[in-house]
Amino acid sequence: MLIMLALPVRSQKFENLALVPPMGWNSWNTFETHIDENLIKEIVEALIESGMQAAGYQYIVIDDGWEAMDRDSLGNLVPDPDRFPGGMKTLGDYLHNRGFKFGIHNCAGNTTCSGYPGGRGHEFQDARIYASWSVDYLKYDWCDHGTADAKETYKTMRDALYAAGRPVVFSLCEWGNNRPWEWGEEIGHLWRTTGDVTDCYNCQEVYSMGWKYILASQIGLEEYAGPDGWNDPDMLEVGNPGLSLAESRAMFSLWSILAAPLMAGNDIRSMSEDIRDILTNKEVIAIDQDPLGKQGYQFMVQRGKEIWVKALSNNAWAVCFFNTGDNDLNLRIHWSHLSFLKSDYKIRDLWQKKDIGTTKTHFKVSIPSHDVILLKMTPMK
Repeated sequence: MLIMLALPVRSQKFENLALVPPMGWNSWNTFETHIDENLIKEIVEALIESGMQAAGYQYIVIDDGWEAMDRDSLGNLVPDPDRFPGGMKTLGDYLHNRGFKFGIHNCAGNTTCSGYPGGRGHEFQDARIYASWSVDYLKYDWCDHGTADAKETYKTMRDALYAAGRPVVFSLCEWGNNRPWEWGEEIGHLWRTTGDVTDCYNCQEVYSMGWKYILASQIGLEEYAGPDGWNDPDMLEVGNPGLSLAESRAMFSLWSILAAPLMAGNDIRSMSEDIRDILTNKEVIAIDQDPLGKQGYQFMVQRGKEIWVKALSNNAWAVCFFNTGDNDLNLRIHWSHLSFLKSDYKIRDLWQKKDIGTTKTHFKVSIPSHDVILLKMTPMK
């Protein structure tokens, strides 16, 4: 007699959804909970008209505040009927028809950070709802989690998404409290390494911090990142009022060196031409999106300056010289001092968008305060 044994279904994440860091726009940094479907549609049209969609920004992530304050009689999440009267399925269809992917936010705790219904105890039910809405990306926060174990909690939601059957990029917004870089790869496609960013250069507040402070906390994490599993130092503040133009350009450059997800967070409808040029610089974006999938690292730090580097495909390198001081920085670079360079290279300035010579000659440059020079080094044949 043949005895058939039931084998357990293997729990896993959807593979190969984020072979390069995700790019898109998220509502939180500018609008927080002041969101509605008309705003989202206006942002979508601005993303298209500005060239950001063509530059690679594809995920529209509706962050905290889209929900009604209570689940329905069946325990399902429902959108706020006044701010999202068309419902999430209709909005998702609109995003897909405009060529974008649909992202949504919820939380691993009992409530979200803004007090809306969280996902704890409803993971499989919520995953089915997200699938029915054709959601492509879930940002899952970590508020009101009590004594829950982070790894096991996020595993539960991973398993729920997989059981629902619709491939979803899973963003673990765990804030780095439980070292998610050590366990996140088997669960999600990206994991927050830090608390919330805010639009200042190097401030530190109770629940948020400036991007320079966050940058320093990424040192040593590069070994944990790669295709389909990325360290996430939080969303971009590029173009938001607390940053100068130089600080916006520097943040975008260094997030690209970090192979960070590029989630814009500014008001696309009213951004300046200078900010648009930063966010749509395809040569800089290509550094972030390089298929080799290497996160960059801090090569050198001295008073007033840092050098960050990133290995690229075809033995190329990205090199970012960062002026952390309050005055202009005059540099004279001897390429032989950069030990990772193993031959002669052609040099391209990615912000000036022009070739500027080779490593056969020394390099002199002046960098304004809090600004960068970002170079691509290509081996000479």
